[in-house]
Amino acid sequence: MVFAALLASSLIAGDVVLNPEHPDRYVVVKGDTLWDISTMFLRDPWLWPEIWYVNPQVENPHLIYPGDILTLVYVDGKPQLQMTRGYPTVNLSPQVREESLDKAIPTIPLDAIQQFLTRAIVVGEGEMETAPYVVQSAGEHVITGVGDRIYARGIEDENHPVYDIFEPGGPYIDPDTEEVLGYKALFVGRGPVEQYGDPATVFLAETTREIRVGDRLRPADSATAVTNFQPHAPADNIEGRIISVIDGVTQIGQFNVVAINLGTREGMDPGTVFRVYQDGAVVKDTVSGKRKDMVKLPDEDAGLIMVFRSFEKVSFGLVMKATRAIHINDYVRTP
Repeated sequence: MVFAALLASSLIAGDVVLNPEHPDRYVVVKGDTLWDISTMFLRDPWLWPEIWYVNPQVENPHLIYPGDILTLVYVDGKPQLQMTRGYPTVNLSPQVREESLDKAIPTIPLDAIQQFLTRAIVVGEGEMETAPYVVQSAGEHVITGVGDRIYARGIEDENHPVYDIFEPGGPYIDPDTEEVLGYKALFVGRGPVEQYGDPATVFLAETTREIRVGDRLRPADSATAVTNFQPHAPADNIEGRIISVIDGVTQIGQFNVVAINLGTREGMDPGTVFRVYQDGAVVKDTVSGKRKDMVKLPDEDAGLIMVFRSFEKVSFGLVMKATRAIHINDYVRTP
């Protein structure tokens, strides 16, 4: 009992609980993510900032690179992660060493969300109906794709040389209030305008699926996507629901992208972490002997998601951990 108490006290510091199998020292390697490393050291990886020691003498101390050495130490009885900038062994010669920011390890696996950082969007009511649209493909193609040309009506502004193409989708609906939160718009392609007019001719430089008559066009998004996230819990206790899963799988697992019914109006921002709870089923009590005696089973912990992009009423999140199957309408709550 005494040993257990000592062990528990050594693993807990305030609200931070260390992973019982944490290393004391770790050398970062290519392919690591901040979330992976946080999981090595902490039970709750989004609490990483609570033990991270920012060394002002290290260039870009908030970024971590392959070769960096992370050491777990205790300061005033509390755990602290310190970093030593690790450099590869090289032959020295007079030169300027450049440290590229894009070499830093990402927070989460970016390949899982790359196409959603700028290209998946949520639009308002009527927004797609007034956008330029594909009226026909150029040439006789069974499937219109990359390298082909399309004709589009409604392109009047010649100041936009490149357009993104979207397949209009259905509404995002709040399952509790039935409020329409926005409308889906799935990125399907991109290309430059070869000739303006009515219709305009657009070359398909990139496609993710077949381009169809009725698909809508918007000026290409040139904004720089946020790729470095600071994992954190919401500022307040808040509850939402998973309202959609991208690409329509029925059972949601690790690294699937989901939409939740919380957005910037509820304070959502990139890096916000939620715990997912599987909605407990309502079953009949066959033992009580009472007619129509129904009981709702407890909600079950099902995993974690991290928000990586937010709109006014909807946010996109990546499933970071799935301990059981996750479904549409399952709850997301402050961890």
